Amino acid sequence: MARGSTRPTSRDVAQAAGVSQAAVSLVLGDKWRGRVSEPTAQRVREAAQDLGYRPNLAARNLRLGRTRTVLLVVPALTTEFFAEVYTGAARVAGEHGFGVVLYPSPEGVGPARDPFASAQAALDGVIASSMAADALSAIRGDQLPLVMLDSDPEGSLGAATVNLDIADGIRQVAEHLLTLGHRRFLHLAADVPSWTFEVRARELAARLSAAPGTDLSTVRAPISIDGARIATEAAFGAPGPRPTALVCDDDKLAAGAYKAARRAGLRVPDDLSVTGLDDLGLATAIDPELTTVRLDAEAFGERGMRALLAVLDGRTPEEGDLPVSLVVRGSTAPPR
Repeated sequence: MARGSTRPTSRDVAQAAGVSQAAVSLVLGDKWRGRVSEPTAQRVREAAQDLGYRPNLAARNLRLGRTRTVLLVVPALTTEFFAEVYTGAARVAGEHGFGVVLYPSPEGVGPARDPFASAQAALDGVIASSMAADALSAIRGDQLPLVMLDSDPEGSLGAATVNLDIADGIRQVAEHLLTLGHRRFLHLAADVPSWTFEVRARELAARLSAAPGTDLSTVRAPISIDGARIATEAAFGAPGPRPTALVCDDDKLAAGAYKAARRAGLRVPDDLSVTGLDDLGLATAIDPELTTVRLDAEAFGERGMRALLAVLDGRTPEEGDLPVSLVVRGSTAPPR
């Protein structure tokens, strides 16, 4: 670097690493794979770090016609799940010089007010949960490079779709409860018109119908503790044998079911086994601790951001659903 210079340049990095400026641009722009060897890329990164080099993003953005800003549209911030999705997305975005604007859709689902004078001018792309898909038309986000999360791959609006393997999570729940000996099930379903909740209902019904002697009933509730309590109390009051296992679409619904069970004089898990889905902090705050399906929300956000970067670069995003795992705790036991 020239004596007296206050800001190292890509030419300085190239000289220090013994490569061309083009190679520096490829490596620091994360487009080196297949063009530059791994040892050379590492040498460039080390030279940039030693020199304290930072790309001039303003000039680069002007040249590329990009704002390097991505919008993450989520249904709400009422649970930590979407906060962790944001954390994962922002981490990957930051590694590539992008910023992430978080936009919660009002009321969880439905249209949303456009937060920009022109989203198409202000943004490079959008990542959106299927639960907030209606907000996309209002901000014209469906006309930008778009990655959908938790969305039907067959009917997705986006250029790419990233999903957790929710179907496998429900299968793991069903197998666990069936192995314990349960045959009378109640599904406490989220009263939200979304593909991800349709998957839960479909997979649970399919798995239980394949097991002899099972009975499944369903009651719907808004995703709130009080709404779940009211719906579960109504289900307990229905005629016929009481269920021995309650499968909840998420952990918040399970917490409401706990309250309903307590008011009905039932003990979890002695009289009623309860499962959730998400593995939020709430799952270990209630007593007994909740058997639930762990979803890695940060990895979900990371995968969504990587998929959008691939779309922006004209590459094919990584395929395959993210795995999930059943965490067995104290809320499930064999039926009495």
